[in-house]
Amino acid sequence: MDVFGRVHAWSKRHAKVMDALRGAPLAVLALVTARPYATGTAVGSGAQLHLAGYVVLSALLIVPLLWQRRRPLETFAAVALVSFGQWALGFDPVPANISVLVALWSVAYGCAFRWALAAGLIAELGVYLVLVHWRTVSFSMFFSGSIFVVTTWLTGLYANTRRRYLEGLEERAERAERERDQQARLAATAERARIARELHDVVAHNVSVMVVQADGAGYMIDRDPEQVRQAVRDISRTGRDALAEMRRLVGVLRADPEDGGDGATGTDYTPQPGLAQLEELVRGAGVPARLRVTGPPCDLPEGQQLAVYRIIQEALTNALKHGGPSVRALVELTYGGAELVVRVSDDGRGAAAPRSHDGHGLIGMRERVGMYGGAVSAEPRPGGGFEVLARLPVPVGRAA
Repeated sequence: MDVFGRVHAWSKRHAKVMDALRGAPLAVLALVTARPYATGTAVGSGAQLHLAGYVVLSALLIVPLLWQRRRPLETFAAVALVSFGQWALGFDPVPANISVLVALWSVAYGCAFRWALAAGLIAELGVYLVLVHWRTVSFSMFFSGSIFVVTTWLTGLYANTRRRYLEGLEERAERAERERDQQARLAATAERARIARELHDVVAHNVSVMVVQADGAGYMIDRDPEQVRQAVRDISRTGRDALAEMRRLVGVLRADPEDGGDGATGTDYTPQPGLAQLEELVRGAGVPARLRVTGPPCDLPEGQQLAVYRIIQEALTNALKHGGPSVRALVELTYGGAELVVRVSDDGRGAAAPRSHDGHGLIGMRERVGMYGGAVSAEPRPGGGFEVLARLPVPVGRAA
């Protein structure tokens, strides 16, 4: 980070100190130049200020600077009004009038361009009114006075641009980090799902073999004892093979990557997420999202709840990756009789978003929904944005 970035970070952590530091030089300058007003020797073409009036005027011009970072527009308005009142009463400018330039910089730095432009024009009007007060209105004098205003204004605009650039970098870095972590979690979830499917295949195949062998042994127990003994040996071998494979796969499922992935330590027995964790998922999705539930909820099996959870998770991840910097999402669950409708929509780039050719999110959604006899679609919305729509049948006896 460069010097400007370090100063910016420090100033963000110590906002009140920075406000006081901006006003401190003016306060010191006002004190140093107070002597002529105390002795009545101040020279000027307008009404004379005594020490008390000078102190009050300087305080009215300097004290609002304490709020310039949090309320730059109000600070500039207060300083500008005090300066205008000073001009209307015929008093000459004082050193504390430099607070107008300080407040102008704060507006240019912290506000939208239209407000910065309005503040700059008001400051230019102030230069003209001072020249009218001094009766020295001319193009050269106005140009000379405007140099200070324009320089301060442009410096504030540059600092504003630089600040927004740094904030954009920070936001993109945070978004990239969130996306990386979420992709890692999704990849781990997909791998575990693959292993779970493999485990299902292993168990189903071996148990089927064992059942067939056991049925055959029961049929031949009185006719061919030797064949029965061979069947029992086959059952034993198949069972041991299935048990070894199950231990291997379950060990992988339980392994914690942070502990080396051996499954010996850090075993996670946390239940799989379901509908009860949807609010937490939506809050931590990385994009502004809302959850809306319609209809009386029903008691779904844990596997079906996990399928709904993963569909919403994948849809929110797609919104984060492809929706654009200001995307917002809406997650809707509609319970209606024998069907649960899951809808995840966003207002992002929709059809204009770049397509990823290395992802399997939609395939995973279809597999999960198809396992329960449902259907899913994912496509851009006509008015902009993207929508994922899944319909899952509710098991008989569980519908509200």
